[in-house]
Amino acid sequence: MKSSGLLAVLDRFSQINTLVVGDVMLDRYWWGHASRLSPEAPVPVVALKKVSNIPGGAANVAANIAGLGGNVFLTGLIGIDDAGTSLREALQDHNISDEFLVSSETRPTTTKTRVLVHNQQIARIDEETDISLTELEEESVLGRVKDVISGVDAVVLSDYAKGCLTRNLVASVIAEAKLHGKIVLVDPKNRDLTKYSGATLLTPNLEEALNAAGIENGCEEMAEAAAKRILSETFVDSLLITLGEHGMKLFRPGHEPVHFPSMARQVFDVTGAGDTVVAMLAAALGAKADLHSAITLANIGAGLAVEKLGTTVVKPDELRLAMKGQVSRVYQDF
Repeated sequence: MKSSGLLAVLDRFSQINTLVVGDVMLDRYWWGHASRLSPEAPVPVVALKKVSNIPGGAANVAANIAGLGGNVFLTGLIGIDDAGTSLREALQDHNISDEFLVSSETRPTTTKTRVLVHNQQIARIDEETDISLTELEEESVLGRVKDVISGVDAVVLSDYAKGCLTRNLVASVIAEAKLHGKIVLVDPKNRDLTKYSGATLLTPNLEEALNAAGIENGCEEMAEAAAKRILSETFVDSLLITLGEHGMKLFRPGHEPVHFPSMARQVFDVTGAGDTVVAMLAAALGAKADLHSAITLANIGAGLAVEKLGTTVVKPDELRLAMKGQVSRVYQDF
């Protein structure tokens, strides 16, 4: 598709509604300077200068959709803790309502704290649990899904294997989406991809796809074999395997694979790149773009995301500028 067609899709993003369900997180950044080692241990002494709280995980998917101008509903579990309060505030900063989040008295808010010195990450501290939701918690999340699903254009399941997207909840959400004629996109973190059977599109990375197909110590050349097995077992419409610096590859039953070369000019930080991909896909498909155009936009967005430090949101103006310089150079009309 020519860049003019992609721009028309981008202009429709403000008209779409998307539901994101999954493992919401708080990405916390401690920014500082270090000029000496500790006398207690061979580690740098970090003088803390700034703390940033950013939506992470499924919340980062939602933030990316909102950053593109789309309206987004976000549901998942957070704890009744300081991190949960910080996440709610961070969501408000991105114009995302927190009213569909479920508060848990027994689970902490999943928090990833990154320590950065001179813009280089030197440590990460994770506060989390991967225990599956209780039946009552599943019902609470599903209730939020049912409240809004009839009015959305796309549903995203963002699975970081932290316990929110249980097999039962995933099946229920996909069934509910099918009942209302909605597309379902899944960013999976489960080795058994049959968990997402019936979804519209799966977006695993190469390692996840190879693991799901039972291919140990595999390489990119084995992606097609992995895709055939995954498609035969999951009954999804399409499978998009992300290949890092080599771009993405689309597999569909009855079609030849299609390779989308990487749009990244330089890779600085891959944090949240997968979130950007599935957010862009959801926005584009929700805006009635064809699949190839949606993947092209997602590929451009991922290229922009990895050029930035930390968990970031790609803005429409950045996409417009990138389209002018890259789409005509890399892609032919489909």
